Amino acid sequence: MMMQRGRELRAAGKDVVSLAGGEPDFDTPRHITEAGFRAIEAGDTHYPPAFGTPALLDAIVAKLKRENNVHHITPAQIMVTPGAKWAIFATLAALLEPGDDVLILDPSWVSYAPMILLHRANPVRVALPGDDHFRLTADLLEQHVTPRSKVLMVNSPNNPTGRVLSRAEIDAIVYVAQKHDLYVISDEIYEHIIYDDHVHYSLGAEPGMAERTIIVNGFSKAYAMTGWRLGWMAGPEPIVKLARIYQTHSAQSAASFTMAAGVAALNGPQACVKEMVAVYDQRRRLVLDAFEEIPGIECPPVEGAFYVFPRFTNTQKDSLEITQALIDAALVVGTPGSAFGPAGEGRVRFSIAERTGDLEKMLDRMAKVVPNL
Repeated sequence: MMMQRGRELRAAGKDVVSLAGGEPDFDTPRHITEAGFRAIEAGDTHYPPAFGTPALLDAIVAKLKRENNVHHITPAQIMVTPGAKWAIFATLAALLEPGDDVLILDPSWVSYAPMILLHRANPVRVALPGDDHFRLTADLLEQHVTPRSKVLMVNSPNNPTGRVLSRAEIDAIVYVAQKHDLYVISDEIYEHIIYDDHVHYSLGAEPGMAERTIIVNGFSKAYAMTGWRLGWMAGPEPIVKLARIYQTHSAQSAASFTMAAGVAALNGPQACVKEMVAVYDQRRRLVLDAFEEIPGIECPPVEGAFYVFPRFTNTQKDSLEITQALIDAALVVGTPGSAFGPAGEGRVRFSIAERTGDLEKMLDRMAKVVPNL
């Protein structure tokens, strides 16, 4: 809704700064696009293997071993999908029965709860304390476990909070999942976008978690490939088999030439990823430093991903009203925190995956507007 409002204002000639989206402002690296071009020119435009080409499945297996210390996955335990979002949806289809409970950390990505509801299951929100930087404990998680609990969904680095789960938080998730026999969907789409000395831990690598963890990942964020629509899931073979049936009779597959690009992304040079992350880091520091100087804004540290999630402390407006006020008064478009769950109330998410000049413009306008919200 807010992005559409921003587009309308821009079409009317307004100088809008839109930071509501969630995609890199970089183009896909050249060696990846060239692989896609070559595949098209070679006639690779027909039906591909429904669950991934052998080359891409092998590349994912190697990536999991090389980068994530996940050594148990075989090609039969992977399904390539038209985007990581579809991988999550198909995984839920494989796991859930009507009436099951699914634990989601709140705040969380806007699509988790609707996808759960579409499978006639119940999203159970685990509200993370904003005054403690949205940290998770085993006690907090266990308070929300019910006899119907089936799945726990985890996203680290996190959208929208920017948190990277610590070693202690990973241990808490492992403890609760094993104690209560929960499957874990580990959404690791932002795994490469991490700052300072923070570390990404893949839950699939944890002892005793191979049989209950489904890793979801893709190419959109790290490789600036949002429009290619290419993702994947990896996990226990019985779950993957069910997800494959679901995909066979719905989305069918990812496009053939995108899989060639995916192989180039995983097997090719990774300097492009590091270069993009270095730019995000510069922008992160710019925005966080500026927010510290604006009365009425409190922003938690950003450890990963490319969002800031500030709280507005000098107003009684809710997050939707704050977002609308920023559009009206500053022509700055964000996403209201309540879109990510009740624990996001009073906050607005802004993407830093936009041009530095746009971020500077946003900061200048907010410095003038926010103190009077």
